[in-house]
This record gives sequence, structure tokens and C-alpha cells, in this order.
Amino acid sequence: MKHLFAVVLAALSLFISPLASTAPTADADAIRPFRVAVSDKDLTDLRTRLLATRWPDKETVTDRSQGAQLAQLQELVRYWSTDYDWRKAEAQLNKLPQYMTTIDGVDIHFLWVRSPSPNALPMIMTHGWPGSVFEFIEVIDPLADPAAHGGNAADAFDLVVPSIPGYGFSGKPGAPGWDPDRIARVWAQLMERLGYTHYVAQGGDWGGPITSAMARQAPAGLRGIHLNLPATIPPEAGAALAAGGPAPAGFSEEERATFDAVATLIKQGNLAYSTMMAARPQMIGYGATDSPVFLAALMLVHPGFAKWTYGADPRQSPTRDQVLDDITLYWLTNSGASAARLYWENMGRSPLSSAAQKTTEIKLPVAVTVFPDDVYYPPESWARRAYGNLIYFNQAKQGGHFAAWEQPQLFIEELRTAFRSLR
Repeated sequence: MKHLFAVVLAALSLFISPLASTAPTADADAIRPFRVAVSDKDLTDLRTRLLATRWPDKETVTDRSQGAQLAQLQELVRYWSTDYDWRKAEAQLNKLPQYMTTIDGVDIHFLWVRSPSPNALPMIMTHGWPGSVFEFIEVIDPLADPAAHGGNAADAFDLVVPSIPGYGFSGKPGAPGWDPDRIARVWAQLMERLGYTHYVAQGGDWGGPITSAMARQAPAGLRGIHLNLPATIPPEAGAALAAGGPAPAGFSEEERATFDAVATLIKQGNLAYSTMMAARPQMIGYGATDSPVFLAALMLVHPGFAKWTYGADPRQSPTRDQVLDDITLYWLTNSGASAARLYWENMGRSPLSSAAQKTTEIKLPVAVTVFPDDVYYPPESWARRAYGNLIYFNQAKQGGHFAAWEQPQLFIEELRTAFRSLR
């Protein structure tokens, strides 16, 4: 009955005015149709701020080791202020079924795309920072309707793609305590509310700790998970990295190479953004709320953008417009501080550490795909130590942190293969 009620609501959403945002309701459990409707005033304010930017002097190095490089960022902002069109991004979102529901006192925004296949496997997919639901735009339809894209209907998924609390159009928690474990419980309640009695979960970046927490909690109906940024760094490696020491004795050549790569990442300051947001998210919020250029520079310092060329290569994915869609979403929803607080909530618990993420407590099936240009590229031996019920592991040959954005077809095939045995 609950699922039938949700289907009726979905049908009614087709008749909601395109200027509507979310319908008020007295029923806290209601699933409310939602459409994006940003005001012209907000877009004009954004352009005004971009054009009034006060720029710093040029970096004193020839690489991005001091942060986003001045010339590249200036050209991106020039395009952002004159040629970029948010309305195209808004239309992309509004082509997809979007909803709001309130769980644990916070509004949760989510995409809910059901497959035409009656045997589709329900899947909840979670983004991270500095990503958003925009990461999944290109993979949604092929995952939901593989037959329409040259695939097999037996691989179809029903997709639920929520915005993390504090991100995008989801509500902003007004008190502490919203860590990945709590969000995982909210996701399980969301899937139950949508009427699903069995489903799988997928996540990268913050989606990794959230999805892993779901697997630890093992809510009724969750069959297994897929991670593309797994928490596989073993305890002895984590201790050595924290102390700035060498790789522990007994590591294989592949394990030592991974350890050295992570040590270099830390020493070069490539994770400093996470340290600052974990320590002082409110301070980050002042700049990210007042200056769209500060917000862009902060987001682009993420190592996931290390090889992104700011749109110089039209064949590169994500494109310049796609990245600006993501940054503009953070700006328009004023998510600079609220998104950063997730780092504060998780302080001291590295998303990459198997001990911090308590992976040995996970008994459900786990599938892992790692990508060579991600924050790190763990070996299978670490994955098997971390996850006792590892049913699938693959080291992809290309792709990075934003796997669904960068390599959509490869990402699609990985999910189809990883979850085939759980249908």
C-alpha cells in the first residue's frame, strides 16, 4: 500500500506547476513532488558578485600546489559570469522525478527514477563533497532502462539519489550529530518509506562512509553495497601515515606503492581542505557564502579535480558546464558551511581507514571498484582484509574520483557486474 501511495504521488507530480518548489504538508511522512525554481534575482546577484571579484596576485609556482591557478580560475569565472546558463542545469534536474520528504526533522531532497522493467533492482546512490546529484545525471537513464541503451533489461535498477543533509536542496541540520551513521539510518528509512523491501546501496567520497554505515547497520532489505572509494587502509598503515613514518614491514610491492602514494598525497597538502573543514567549517562558510569565486576555488582544490582542464579539452568529462552546474548548485543553495560541517561531524575518522570505518563489522556482501586517478588506488589485498564478504573487486583502467561523471559507461558496467549476483 505504501508503494502504491508513492506511485500515485509520482503521477500527480506531472501536473505540478513548474514554478512550484515543494508543497507544504502536515504529514511528516509525506513524499512531496519537487521542482527546482531559482529566481532571476538570485542569478543576477551571482553574476554581480562574479563581476565584482577582487583578485589576489598570481601564484608563485607553475602548478596547482598553492591552489587553483589565477589565470585558469579567472577564465572560468569570466565564462561563468557571461556565458554559463543555469537554466539548462535546472531543466536537466526538472526532467527527472524529484521529491522531498522529512526524516528525523530534516527535509530530504531526492531523485526517484523507476525502471520500466518490473524486476528492476532498487538502488540508493550517495554523492560526496564537492559533488552532488549532478554527478549521476548521465548514468541514471542507462541504469534504469538498459534496454533503451543497448543493454540487457535484466540489469535494470530503480534509482533513489538523495542529496546529503546540508547539501543541495536537502535541509540543513540545525544541531550537531549528523554524521555518516545517522545519515545511513535516514537512508534506510527513506527506502522503507518508498516501499522497498529489498535494495542495494552505492557510494563514493562521503557516499562511502554513509554506504558502509548502512552495511554495518544492516537494515532490513539491504542486500549489499558497492563502493568506489573504499575504506581499505589497514590499521598499521594508518598509524604509520599519521606518524609520518615509513611503510610497515611485510607489505607487498603493490601495498608499499599504495602506501607511498598516500603518504605523498598527505605531505603535499592535498588533503588540507578536509583538515580545515573538519576543524573550522563555520570559518569556511563565511567565504563560501559571500564569494562565489572563493566557493569555486575551494571546491576545485579537491584532488578529484587535479587533472581537470577547466574546459580546455571539449572531450573531457566532466565538461566546464557540468562542473559549473555543481558549483552553482552549492552557491544557490547556500551550502558552503552546511556541507563543510559533515567533515566536522566525522573529525578523527578517516573515510579511507578500515579501522575508523569499522569495516570488519560489515557482514553484508561488498563490491568494490577503484579508479586509478582517485585519491588513492588500493590493492585487492587491502580490500579483502577490510571487507570479509567481498564479492567483487576491480581495478579500473581509467577514471578518477568522480567516476560516474568522468567515465559514465564504465561506471554503469561496474554496477551492473557488481550487483548481478544480488538480484
